[in-house]
Amino acid sequence: MTMTDMFVAEETPKFQSNWDLSRSGDLLVRLSKEHNLTDLMHLILTEARLLTGAEGGTFYRISGEDEQALLNFEVIQNAALGIDVIDASKTEKWVPIPLYREGQPNKANVATFVALTKEPVIIDDAYETSSFDFSGTRVFDESHRYRSKSIMAIPLLNHDNNVIGVLQLLNARNPAGHLESFSTESRDTVAAMAKFAAITLDNHLLVDSHKNLLDAFIKALAQIIDVRSPHTSAHCQRIPVLTELIAKAACDDKDGYFKDFDLDEDGWYELSVAAWMHDCGKLATSENVLNKGTKLERLHDGMESVRTRFAALCHFSSNEQEKAQHRDDLLFLEKVNKGGEFMSEEDKARVSAIGQQTWPDAFGEQQPLLTEQEIYNLCVTRGTINDEERAHINRHIDITIEVLESLPFPPKLKRVPEYAGGHHERMDGKGYPRGLTREQMSIPARIMGIADIFEALTAKERPYKPPMPLSQAFSILKKMVKDQHVDPDVFELFLKSGVWKSYAQEHMLPAQIDVNDPSEFLK
Repeated sequence: MTMTDMFVAEETPKFQSNWDLSRSGDLLVRLSKEHNLTDLMHLILTEARLLTGAEGGTFYRISGEDEQALLNFEVIQNAALGIDVIDASKTEKWVPIPLYREGQPNKANVATFVALTKEPVIIDDAYETSSFDFSGTRVFDESHRYRSKSIMAIPLLNHDNNVIGVLQLLNARNPAGHLESFSTESRDTVAAMAKFAAITLDNHLLVDSHKNLLDAFIKALAQIIDVRSPHTSAHCQRIPVLTELIAKAACDDKDGYFKDFDLDEDGWYELSVAAWMHDCGKLATSENVLNKGTKLERLHDGMESVRTRFAALCHFSSNEQEKAQHRDDLLFLEKVNKGGEFMSEEDKARVSAIGQQTWPDAFGEQQPLLTEQEIYNLCVTRGTINDEERAHINRHIDITIEVLESLPFPPKLKRVPEYAGGHHERMDGKGYPRGLTREQMSIPARIMGIADIFEALTAKERPYKPPMPLSQAFSILKKMVKDQHVDPDVFELFLKSGVWKSYAQEHMLPAQIDVNDPSEFLK
């Protein structure tokens, strides 16, 4: 027995003398059914070894272009050594091989030579050839007490005749298990199989490239929306994070309300696209409204005009007590102008009373201290947006649905408009834009509803309020559950699963995290 025969393993593939039509048809079916790119490359390499009786092999895939092109290790197999590495490119051990060095084609390596020339190569003995540099192979052999001998490398060409990968097979064995050289028959057989494999692989790469382009485009839109308003910056980027955290908790729930809920790979992608696109309609929202940081802000800060009137009022007032009252009224208006979570009826009445006072204009005529529109704006109960401006902003969800429903989403993404368009609906049917009830909404849409509200409550960048602590946000959500605004089961899952804690630690200020046990908010 020779030294190389020592490494014959039971799983060494038996040599297939030919590739008949039934076998090729079977492979085509298996290739077409494989949707994972890495698994597809593993299948291609395994099949090539079965066809040739090869003991080992490597699947290389090309990345980059022109002089920056690299040959990446993707799948590595060796039956004798018990090696079966998948996703080798993601490890530091298998360093990519450049197709060019200092601007010149790198033909020293057999795999790069094949990638550059598009021609197959057969080597009878790696230790006996001077055509290629096998110093790395010798180092590998010494460290594993192995002997690499026969090698065959085949290019994988796509429909444009461009190389997208290389199959390199090692140590062919005959039916008796003895080492032999790769034959021209083996070369032709693998080359024929490689054509089918390359078509399938290229289709996968094309689909992936389209998916990557779609992802980049979606995230660019979300970034544009966030950039348009510093007050809601990062909202569109946080919603996907929070939505997917809650959805994962729902998938992990095996005993409760969500025990039958699950998402496959396509379902996760569909949810991700919807989360990223949920506010795309805000691109049509006026920046004057979107960036309204105070109640009186429009094209400019309306509070500055109010300050001028108070200055004139104080100037013509001879009574110090009146001046003090005017200053106190101004400070009050400054405060309410910033907005907040709630404005009392008493404060609204005071605004109206202040507005009824008069001040002398440049012509000496008495004018109301506040216009009707200013009184109306300053009496906004929550935040800085009045009803008309709120309706204008709310229109973004109609536009979101219109835009998404107009897009030719493939069947795997058909629910994106429903998921993205439902985050302003209510459980009692009093939400917008379609007045859907809980029973009419999907679980992902209900999840996005709570994600959207919780992010808005706890965001650090809102100009009209300080960063809200968890205790206050949970109290508001608890009330919204009672009012049938948000889904009670999603809220319970959100708290019990600890999703809130994971999100808070990553996206909230330490001072906001004032809750350790949220159970009190479930009572």
